[in-house]
Amino acid sequence: MTTTIDSTVDPRYPVGTFRQPDSYTPEGRARFIEIIAGAPAALRAAVAGLTDRQLDEPYREGGWTVRQVTHHVADSHLNAYVRFKLALTEDVPTIKPYDEARWAELPDTRLTPIEVSLTLLEAVHTRWLTLLRAMTPADFARRFNHPESGNQPLDRALALYAWHSRHHVAHITELRRRKGW
Repeated sequence: MTTTIDSTVDPRYPVGTFRQPDSYTPEGRARFIEIIAGAPAALRAAVAGLTDRQLDEPYREGGWTVRQVTHHVADSHLNAYVRFKLALTEDVPTIKPYDEARWAELPDTRLTPIEVSLTLLEAVHTRWLTLLRAMTPADFARRFNHPESGNQPLDRALALYAWHSRHHVAHITELRRRKGW
């Protein structure tokens, strides 16, 4: 999916903030699943050929580095996959939130080559997509409870992670565009 970026948009949200759809349809779900399906390749393309210096460049002033963003996407989507499995196997489970900013500061983020997270993302997405493509409308209506944002259907989580995929890839591609990389 090609994303056009408006340079007047807040650099924290180069594709805009998440907007929940008015309704969830089979066509919308299919579109979100395809965005998620393309996320590993889009992230891999976004970081292709970057040097260590470039990977350690923040995508905006006060923002995470490209390295941190790359590891964050793998961390986040791994959590998303687990949240889907919990919601599909338990009655409105309360999921565990995590401090994304603190995770981004841990040694594994600084010291692990990004290739590890790119490969992890591809593997998680292979499993997650198998699950997503087999889900029924009733499955997408199942819910989990997020202690910070409340009771949420998997339909909303699907839309959120499709946005999340585009959001972080755009952080990197916009930085590359601005820097002429």
